[in-house]
Amino acid sequence: MKAKRNRKTRAGTPKIGLKDEAHFGSKTGEPKFFKETATAYKVDEPPMIRTQIYLSKSEHDFIQHEAARHGQPMAGVIRAFIDEKMDVPDEVWTNNPLLRPPAPDPGWIGNDDGAINHDHYVYGSPKKWMERNGQWVETPPLPEDYYSNPQSRRAYDDEVNRRT
Repeated sequence: MKAKRNRKTRAGTPKIGLKDEAHFGSKTGEPKFFKETATAYKVDEPPMIRTQIYLSKSEHDFIQHEAARHGQPMAGVIRAFIDEKMDVPDEVWTNNPLLRPPAPDPGWIGNDDGAINHDHYVYGSPKKWMERNGQWVETPPLPEDYYSNPQSRRAYDDEVNRRT
């Protein structure tokens, strides 16, 4: 097949055919996409920030499956998951009965704080909650030498375990 060549006009400029009008102006022969336009550009949202993350094989497979199921790119699925978590109101975390310390149970055999300080009883980590004046409050931060100084550790644990 021979390539179709533009015929030259008398002035030496190429003659524009119908196929070329999508890319060139109809009168001037200049490319349309090089013309300057004075349109107002308003940004509704700040520009996106490119980020890379590492996913395990199962996470990657899950995101690919969700993307195919919703007909979206993987990035859109990940952004939707993040947006979903960002839309959770704060009262879900502050007024959630599942996150409150348990109510006293007279028939309970065991530690009163076993449900909220389970890491302490299972793994031996410091308690996160302590009882003061009939209320469960968060424990103060650990002293810097908690793990290196046995006396500091004992004093802190005695303070946390003291019943008032």
